[in-house]
Amino acid sequence: MRRPHRLRRIPAMIRDKSVNKPAKKATPQKPAKTTVGKAEASKTDASKATEVSKATEASEAEAGKSAAKTGIIAIAPPSFRRERALIKRGVWPVAGCDEAGRGPLAGPVVAAAVILDPARIPRGIDDSKRLTAEERERLFDKICATAQVSVVVASRSRIDRDNILRASLWALKRAVGALPEAPRHVFVDGRDRLDTACDCEAVIGGDGIVLSIAAASIIAKVTRDRLMCALAQDCPGYGFEQHKGYAVPEHLDALDRLGPSVHHRSFFAPVVAARAKHMPWTVEPIPDLFAVTEVDAELEADVEIDASARL
Repeated sequence: MRRPHRLRRIPAMIRDKSVNKPAKKATPQKPAKTTVGKAEASKTDASKATEVSKATEASEAEAGKSAAKTGIIAIAPPSFRRERALIKRGVWPVAGCDEAGRGPLAGPVVAAAVILDPARIPRGIDDSKRLTAEERERLFDKICATAQVSVVVASRSRIDRDNILRASLWALKRAVGALPEAPRHVFVDGRDRLDTACDCEAVIGGDGIVLSIAAASIIAKVTRDRLMCALAQDCPGYGFEQHKGYAVPEHLDALDRLGPSVHHRSFFAPVVAARAKHMPWTVEPIPDLFAVTEVDAELEADVEIDASARL
């Protein structure tokens, strides 16, 4: 008995000829011919499948070559995998925190902490540096509407007093403590762990790996950008609304032309150079540690020195 699934493998031309032939003209050799036709059809199908696979491999190879030529690198977005693993172990809430504004020459550093709701995670969350300003603004509103959020600002004066690293860690710690619900685990971007009451895990490049950190990076970035636009109205001419205080050529030119403002960080090198040019009386001279000074030594007359003594 013929199997119906094998009939489907016979090409249409052979299948139509075998159907149209009358049954009375069938001879004992016909099944053999049909079998040969089936074998030839299977060989044809196999050769076609081989050709298709070869064509697929060739197209993939060409696509890979073209991607290599254009320099396209596929980057996986951050995931909720680490948070979900903690939730399965009964650890909840889980927070992510990040800061924005370590590198600029002016303005504060802003830290944010976020606890995402697993049932209402906004789509499109990614590292804030990979998103456009419009995408960050849109996600900012969605995150604030669906998650627990806190923001802390470390001022320019605190940065000058403590240095940028300590000011950033201070702001991150305060942001975790300011959350509406105390977290049981915290993910922080970078290599420095926070001195928090709960477990803290530092993740290098965390804003591109952990979804909660990525959400915090968006909150911190948008908040600081809005603050810098407000500072631009207070100190026009520096272009804070464009570069947000970073050391781009336009900012360096304005700093050299106008001198530092009250919002510039005092101990960053370009700011020190501009202050020395425009306000030299505010720059304290640095003593030369390698300068040679003459020391006058007086010996009492009654002290005898034995030149033959071995020193």
